[in-house]
Amino acid sequence: MALKDRLEEDRSSSERTGRNTVGHWRARLLEEINLDELAALSMTQRRARLEKVTGLLITREGPVLAAGERANLIRRVVDEALGLGVLEPLLADPSVTEIMVNGPDHVFVERAGRVQRLENGFASEDQLYQTIDRIVAQVNRRVDESSPMVDARLPTGERVNVIIPPLSLIGPILTIRRFPRAYTIEQLTAMGSMDPATGMLLASFVRARLNIVISGGTGTGKTTMLNALSAFVPEWERIVTIEDSAELQLKQEHVIPLESRPPNIEGKGQITIRDLVRNALRMRPDRIIVGEVRGGETLDMLQAMNTGHDGSLVTVHANSVEDTIYRLQTLASMSDVKLPFEAIRDQINSAVDVIVQLSRGPDGTRRITEVAVVASRNREAFALRSVMHFKSRPIGPDRVVRGDFQPHALPKDLANRLFHAGESMPPVFGVSDDPAEIREVS
Repeated sequence: MALKDRLEEDRSSSERTGRNTVGHWRARLLEEINLDELAALSMTQRRARLEKVTGLLITREGPVLAAGERANLIRRVVDEALGLGVLEPLLADPSVTEIMVNGPDHVFVERAGRVQRLENGFASEDQLYQTIDRIVAQVNRRVDESSPMVDARLPTGERVNVIIPPLSLIGPILTIRRFPRAYTIEQLTAMGSMDPATGMLLASFVRARLNIVISGGTGTGKTTMLNALSAFVPEWERIVTIEDSAELQLKQEHVIPLESRPPNIEGKGQITIRDLVRNALRMRPDRIIVGEVRGGETLDMLQAMNTGHDGSLVTVHANSVEDTIYRLQTLASMSDVKLPFEAIRDQINSAVDVIVQLSRGPDGTRRITEVAVVASRNREAFALRSVMHFKSRPIGPDRVVRGDFQPHALPKDLANRLFHAGESMPPVFGVSDDPAEIREVS
């Protein structure tokens, strides 16, 4: 049975809605208004009109409520009629970075890196299914028993994942990841994500056209860091961005954003990140920025870095700089071009210059925990050299992470590369070719 059919059947059951529920007043509102007249109004005018009509209905037919309760009921009824119901105030709250709905009664949000449960949930499972139906219909998708998983995106950019029974055993699950706010390096420094010297060094790396991989776990701020570093790409360069869901907000004039496309209802028409990376090479890019590599497109990205597209930026899921190296190798091996690990290792050694590792602390803060340079070349075994790492202190009773960003000397060849590119580096780093500072990745 399709989702819409199930909803219509459920709505016909009178026991599902009480007289004073949001669903009841929404039904009365739809009976009262003229939909043709409403369609001619702007969204702001529609909301004002519906709020006025709902207020009159509650005054005429509803219970006596306090001013605050009455205003809250009107808002919820209009949100349900126009938008996404109980999700609307959460989407309007800039402090909310993630919304997680585990069935109609369990709604969680993430604020400042910490997950909190909300008291208000959906009135019923029907209401949650209706909200899901509205979301997926916007991208011409459907979700039902035959297609119980779907990825979508709200018009405002938020990424949405839906999974329903029979795959979910606790009812429909809805996860919304907010569109990341664009921060500058200066703002991230003020928030404690890095120290000023590291920010200046990373800016020099970008302007000197070093290939940079930004790694970290889920929710550590990889896209936010990628967006901040992209601000240092010169205005005159042609930039191609490739993402699953367009989140980057580059300020340069010559930017070509590309977005992958999932298959349609018939399972056709899919355009993958790999397809877009290959096509980007034919678009004469000065730089390629990939939101995230997670499969065979990694090999195409490495080859692009090795064929004149210096200064490319990419993110990858990994828990440390060492894990990043091997994850890139594993992902590149997933390509349909079967290369031995040794050949892929050579590609990584030649392509990747710098790895920026991000982590999220127990207190929810996101920061750079290490900046490492790939010290190996060509057929050498993987070797890394740390140029900055965050040394945390023991966590106290307040559970706040404190520590120091500790700089290390840059290898001489990297310092020379910055010099020839006309870039300076903060004096706190220095230059050294001491082999003791290089650690092999085994």
